[in-house]
Amino acid sequence: MRLDHGIAADRKASTGSTALVLLLVVLTWVLSLPTASPALANGLAGTPPMGWNSWNQVRCYDLTEDVVEKAADALADDGLRDAGYRYVVVDDCWQAPKRAADGSLQADPARFPHGIADLADYVHSRGLLFGIYAVPGSRTCAMANDAYPASGIGSLGHERQDAETFDRWGVDYLKYDWCNADTVDGLDRKAAFEKMRDELAALPRPIVYAISEYGVSSPWTWARPVANLWRTTYDLTATWDSVLATIDQQATVATHSGGPGGWNDPDMLQVGNGTLTADEARAHFSVWAVLNAPLFAGTDPAKLSEDDLATLGNPEAIAVDQDFAGGQGRQLSAGPGYQVWGKPLSGGGFAVVLLNTGTTTATVSAAIPGDWTVRDLWAHRDVGTAVAASLRPHAAALLKLTPR
Repeated sequence: MRLDHGIAADRKASTGSTALVLLLVVLTWVLSLPTASPALANGLAGTPPMGWNSWNQVRCYDLTEDVVEKAADALADDGLRDAGYRYVVVDDCWQAPKRAADGSLQADPARFPHGIADLADYVHSRGLLFGIYAVPGSRTCAMANDAYPASGIGSLGHERQDAETFDRWGVDYLKYDWCNADTVDGLDRKAAFEKMRDELAALPRPIVYAISEYGVSSPWTWARPVANLWRTTYDLTATWDSVLATIDQQATVATHSGGPGGWNDPDMLQVGNGTLTADEARAHFSVWAVLNAPLFAGTDPAKLSEDDLATLGNPEAIAVDQDFAGGQGRQLSAGPGYQVWGKPLSGGGFAVVLLNTGTTTATVSAAIPGDWTVRDLWAHRDVGTAVAASLRPHAAALLKLTPR
């Protein structure tokens, strides 16, 4: 299956009965955009990173080098690499149960028989970038939550050695996951993340630095000089309730905007997973796009349905995600059964998400001062001048407003 950026998604007509008219005071919102602190000075992540991560697809024990290579192949062959999904990130459970005699990390010999450097070379040969997982404490999350039979594979006391190992292997992206390092090892979040930041900065190889402490210490208030992206929430699961709860939680986080070099991360995409319908997956993706969220697919890219491939590969929706014009998206209005999110776009205009959170079909509309040409980015066509859509339950419209 190959992604064709020219194919518009099919949308069946729906009937709406409930009108929700919202007056968005856009000028006030734009003027109140926060001034971001300086970003991590590594020159990376000028736009939100995009790629694939192994965890949502195979979790721990099913992670193998074959899985990673096939994911890289699929990204390259189905068009997602060219759409922007460039980082192939190997999550927890790649490690051998113990470090080598010299203290260095090593790959599990049964599941990664050729080693990580060879795997990184393969990923690079497909025109992609390679990422890996580590933790600041003594144990990884899989050791705690999946009974992964390992010891001493955390980076505590090995920060410089691990950073140099990643550099030698050809790593381009590090996911650094907290995993109870406070209660297990007595570490302080900010100090521990800064320590690895400084070790990465000493390397000749540029490595995108992604930290994950699940939003516990409000990293959006302090992490911008520390990392290129920081998780804002606990793990997202592949259910509508989890997606909606995470969307709700971002309403507060988004007032502390990310920006070039450092991004709020509401977790990896669950498109193609669990019980999410095609409408729910598009709603999920629409809000992530307006949030300027990092976009990491977490399913088998070789087995994506036509709907899910069209969702992940929609060039107009991706363009919204990659466009930062001074502030990430915010929740502009919300009420029983609906939410409206929006953000400014470079060159003028706005991106707006109309979201039906209810259980019946409804028309969600927004009265926005100005004279706009409105484009539906899922239908790939202009739809007039009204900011409105009739939406099935849990569906969203992603609209681009351009001044007329």
